Amino acid sequence: MSGGMSGDLRAGVSNGVASSALVSSGVVSSTVTNTTSPAAPPKPAAPAPRRFDPYAADARRTQSFLGRLNPLAKIAGPAAAMLLVIFARDLATPITLIVIAYALLLIGGRLSRGMLAVLLIGAPLAIAVISLSFALWADTATVDHTVPLLHIGDWTLYSGALIAGLATGLRLGAVFSLALIGGLTTNGPDLVRAMVQQLRVPYRIGYTALAAYRFVPRFGYELEVIRAAHRVRGLGGGRGPIAWLRRTTGTIVPLLASAIRHAEHVALAMDSRAFGAYPTRTERYLVPFRARDWVFMIGFWVLTAAVFWFWSPWGAGFWAPPRRVLGGTPPGATACPPADGQRSRA
Repeated sequence: MSGGMSGDLRAGVSNGVASSALVSSGVVSSTVTNTTSPAAPPKPAAPAPRRFDPYAADARRTQSFLGRLNPLAKIAGPAAAMLLVIFARDLATPITLIVIAYALLLIGGRLSRGMLAVLLIGAPLAIAVISLSFALWADTATVDHTVPLLHIGDWTLYSGALIAGLATGLRLGAVFSLALIGGLTTNGPDLVRAMVQQLRVPYRIGYTALAAYRFVPRFGYELEVIRAAHRVRGLGGGRGPIAWLRRTTGTIVPLLASAIRHAEHVALAMDSRAFGAYPTRTERYLVPFRARDWVFMIGFWVLTAAVFWFWSPWGAGFWAPPRRVLGGTPPGATACPPADGQRSRA
């Protein structure tokens, strides 16, 4: 029996060896398939998000034309126009300056949608409201010779009052528009660095002012945290002026305490880094005054002089406003003769 079992075992082994040889030689194909799929290649790791450094060289290339100019050039260039437009008494000069400022902002600056809405909708509405307000409060005795536009009882709105109010509103709008050239395209650190490097302002004063300026968004964040803490605790509910006054007074003390604590931390950090120990300091990022800054500044001065020469009565005189919009004797009219008691004696 053992001999039969050993014979069967030897036969099975020989048959297995033979079948393996046939499969390996290709005569008989194997019917066993590999159900395991090959391992998928590993996906490449996503690149780490690149942090934006506003002071890197490549970041400066992505800025707009006005953003690459020196902040002092953007302030000194429109400064002459902002000063002279205050003394303008016509409508054409401030309108021309507003158009120039808008063209520079829309072409040379990258503005957000909110700022575009302010420039294209908010500013014209503000100029209209200011002009109408000055027209309503104008002295009718100085413009009663002009054409009346509206009668309400004993009150009359004259065209001269409307022109005078519009001139005032346009002057304010021109000053505001020219100030936005540097205000919307300049950040605080660049302005401080330019003042320290070009104007030789002591860096202790410049960076102290910058630290105070950066407290403003910090106050906003702290105020939101305090309000959220009050809402969690169920405080500050209700409507009306009394509830608003209670909520406001409840945030003053925590906000002042947080401001003092933050100021102490900033002062300790500056002292630990030996801020103010030396008369000068090095800068990571320089704000040079290049040739393009000189071209922008001098070009704006020349353009301002051309605008005032073109529209002013002592220049080309293309705009001739009425003489008595703000007082005086209207053209073609004679002054009233003095009374008998006021006549000069011979």
